[in-house]
Amino acid sequence: MNPFPLEERLFEALRNGDWPSPAQAWRLDEVGLTAPTLVELFESQVLSRQLDLHARRLQARGEAFYTIGSSGHEGNAAIAKAFRVTDPAFLHYRDAAFLLQRSKQLPGQTPTYDMLLSFAASSADPISGGRHKVLGSKALNVPPQTSTIASHTPKAVGAAHSLGVWRRLGRRGEWPTDSVVLCSFGDASFNHSTTQGALNAAAWAAYQGAPMPLVMICEDNGIGISTPTPAGWIEQSMRGRPGFHYVSCDGLDLLDTYRAAREAERLARRLKQPVFLHMHCVRLMGHAGSDAQQAYMTTQQIKAAEARDPLLFSAGLLVRHGVLDPEALQALYHHIGERVAQVAELAIQQPKLESAEAVMASIVPPPRPGRRRPVEHQVDETPATMARLLGQTLYRLMEEYPHLVMAGEDIGRKGGVYGVTQRLQAKYGAYRIIDTLLDEQSILGLGMGLAHNGFVPIVEIQFLAYLHNAEDQLRGEAATLSFFSQGQYTNPMVVRIAGLGYQKGFGGHFHNDNAIAVLRDIPGLLLACPSNAADAVGLLQEAVRLADEEQRVVVMLEPIALYHCRDLLEEGDQGWSFADPGPECRLPVGSLGQWGEGRDLAIVTYGNGVYLTHQARARLETQGIELRIIDLRWLTALDHDAIHHRVADCAQVLCVDECRRSGSISEEVITGLVERGMESPRLHRLTAEDSFIPLGPAATVTLPSVEAIIAHATHLVGGSRSSRQRALTAEGRPRS
Repeated sequence: MNPFPLEERLFEALRNGDWPSPAQAWRLDEVGLTAPTLVELFESQVLSRQLDLHARRLQARGEAFYTIGSSGHEGNAAIAKAFRVTDPAFLHYRDAAFLLQRSKQLPGQTPTYDMLLSFAASSADPISGGRHKVLGSKALNVPPQTSTIASHTPKAVGAAHSLGVWRRLGRRGEWPTDSVVLCSFGDASFNHSTTQGALNAAAWAAYQGAPMPLVMICEDNGIGISTPTPAGWIEQSMRGRPGFHYVSCDGLDLLDTYRAAREAERLARRLKQPVFLHMHCVRLMGHAGSDAQQAYMTTQQIKAAEARDPLLFSAGLLVRHGVLDPEALQALYHHIGERVAQVAELAIQQPKLESAEAVMASIVPPPRPGRRRPVEHQVDETPATMARLLGQTLYRLMEEYPHLVMAGEDIGRKGGVYGVTQRLQAKYGAYRIIDTLLDEQSILGLGMGLAHNGFVPIVEIQFLAYLHNAEDQLRGEAATLSFFSQGQYTNPMVVRIAGLGYQKGFGGHFHNDNAIAVLRDIPGLLLACPSNAADAVGLLQEAVRLADEEQRVVVMLEPIALYHCRDLLEEGDQGWSFADPGPECRLPVGSLGQWGEGRDLAIVTYGNGVYLTHQARARLETQGIELRIIDLRWLTALDHDAIHHRVADCAQVLCVDECRRSGSISEEVITGLVERGMESPRLHRLTAEDSFIPLGPAATVTLPSVEAIIAHATHLVGGSRSSRQRALTAEGRPRS
């Protein structure tokens, strides 16, 4: 007995000639198809189905590890046929038929073998190297997606926007400037805030006349795992939506799907406007191999879905149009199935990932030639604030890197909330200094899309607290792309975020946020935090170099409270104003700042903590306490050997950490020192409390303060000196 009812139903239809009829009886010439092309599309559909079935057979043998299949969605083969191989496609995980059909546009492709390697989690898988089952191909311009909630949709919007920017610059990036970006997702994912944000961002841009050659493909099978999609919900939500063209098709009918896809392609490519292509389809065999759909669907519902199998419709079209007879169809189906089985036996024998080093090999992207051009700058050496020097640095970076684009809320005409980006848009234009809509997911997605197409973006998140609703764009998309593509795809970018505490007279938690654990928990992401204006220049210039030459994702966490800080100890002393170190200053990852050579106490800190410690130092030195201040600068990829070397000869070590005690960087610093042999009695922490930050005068009471640093230092050094004195006294006593 065949364990797959879909096959039995297909064989029965071949025997009896009982084919379902599509709603619209199109002729081949009406939609622009030929008989050979119809056979080609059907072959892609059958191959996709056979791969789904064989994945489940292999899983039963313990040889495959992923069975979310494409059965019921095979009509997207016709969509692939309507677009160019150079049109970037961010694909839904049920789009195997699309990938298979697209592979036919480029000689030398081996999609059957490649996909089976992916099912088997083989390290020979050409896209992910066995790290995940993804639909992707560098040659076919299909960046791999692992999303089940359409978190790839914002970067598709960014990629579409990038095409217009390249046209304005008179050049091109990874794709031809007349390309169309494709992005597919399911009807359940349509409801996710990420998708809604992406649709809104695309419409918002198009409504204002910005080029947006984008086709958003909603593959509507009417159910999300077990939750039905209300009938008509997708159409009512999108038909007539400002900024979008709405095109619908019957995804069970290859002719109607190809007709609609051609219309979507024409609108997007010629008009440079976004299209919502609504493909009605069906989900077959459940959500995945582990999903028992009998738990939430009746037998009648399951059989009704199976009766809508797109392979039945396609086989009927081929017979009805006199292209193939039932015997030829059955022979084709069996031939493809036998080929898949044969290739599968080869694929499962290929090597697997066997070590942590192998798994992690592609977390860090490969380097590439830098594109910085030499530009002579007159450097103003007048001591200035961090905000001022950051602005000057951004100005010259835009000159040195013609492919640099900046984006964020209010960064253009207003010049940023804190004035850091003033006058940049007037100099470089609104297409390189982009004022975005108020949506952090879309801002990060724009950055990723720009990076996909050859730009180096600097995107700005206005406040750290506003990142948290969008942080999956960094965790689940930006930082994973190299990992899941073996470095073939990257989205290098710099993310500037104003944050941390101590900001006076403004906001509470949402403008004084000290939660950075999520940024330090993302493999491959680099996090820098300047404590002064000169370091801000060196860190930002290194961040852009890292993005340009090493394809890294770098976050610059800029302390708001220090943006306009000029003085250190008293008003007018200019003690925290610094000269611009110039365009060649770069502070490499792991490099440390140091003030003083004192051996009584080393204070390891960063950001505002450096400033506060300098204030405390002036009073501690009057007590004869000799300090050494170590500025971490980089809050990920710490050089623990270098930290240990800097503090090993100090009597006591205090880590001043303005972020929360739990999950803080001080935990890593202290652990690193202990692992290198430092005795725990010498190691101490002063951190923020595990609390949100309140409004008003209480805004700093949960944070480290100058007084607290002084109190800890006095206690630690006093205790250390007392211990040394006791030891010396004991050594001087005569032995009995």
